[in-house]
Amino acid sequence: MNLEAFILGTGGMMPLPHRFLTSMLLRREGDLFLFDCGEGTQVSLRALNLRWKKISAIFISHTHADHVTGLPGILMLSSQVDRNEPLFIYGPPKVREYVEMSRKVLDMYINYEIVVREIPAGESVVCHEGDGFCVRSFPLRHTKPCVGYTLEESSRPGVFFPERAVELGVPMGPLWAALQRGESVNAKDGSVVTSDMVMGPPRSGRKVSFVTDTMYLPHISEYVADSDLFVCEGMFSHELVETAREKRHLTAVEAATIARDAGGIGRLGLIHYSPRYSNRELKVLLKEAKSVFADTFLCRDGQAIDIPYRD
Repeated sequence: MNLEAFILGTGGMMPLPHRFLTSMLLRREGDLFLFDCGEGTQVSLRALNLRWKKISAIFISHTHADHVTGLPGILMLSSQVDRNEPLFIYGPPKVREYVEMSRKVLDMYINYEIVVREIPAGESVVCHEGDGFCVRSFPLRHTKPCVGYTLEESSRPGVFFPERAVELGVPMGPLWAALQRGESVNAKDGSVVTSDMVMGPPRSGRKVSFVTDTMYLPHISEYVADSDLFVCEGMFSHELVETAREKRHLTAVEAATIARDAGGIGRLGLIHYSPRYSNRELKVLLKEAKSVFADTFLCRDGQAIDIPYRD
């Protein structure tokens, strides 16, 4: 099953000519999940030719303008296509008010169901579930209530060893399929063969974490541990650490520290850059982060990232 991340924008505070506001789309087979929706998100979706009509859930980190002002356009645009499924919107308190007031003030024509679910302040909850995965929120600390998210897949069955099944007298066919589903079957001699006798240990699913607009908090590492892809704000260089703390943002070094301390992180992608840095100057952030966590890269607008299984 394919799992891909698309970086729709990497900027913080304001969009720039070649840097849209921070947003990420995850595509898991036929499901699309949008994380944050700042001004111009529709443009990024169009540029990448993504099937935005299939977005089933939108996850908002907080209600600052650079993370939500693209939402009304997405809602109105979705009314121009045949949509039968509900659209779920998750976020901290004020998200429901923002959606409802936008619909009222703009007199939106909406011909599908919008389900807004607010995440209680300070809590970590499983806010969205589907076939073989769940999305969990966890608290961050910014100038407004803010949350991070992880999408985590369920564990997969272990590797099936057909030679073991043959040795135990289980013929090829439906009985093999039953064993792979975790069921027990009868061999030719009537003995019981259990799934664990022919299967390897369960294999992990994949995990993607999204964190932006927060001061450094050690507990973030606990939530993002074992992420195959960890997309995290790295807004400032280390020399501006006091500015970052005052504004409750992360430096690139702090993002890398979270990744290092978490353990099991596959790759760290920095995002949500301050507009003070040109694209060329971002290499300073990358160098600082890599000194703490080597498997770090700079997210770029329009970037597509494949997230394979580790085993």
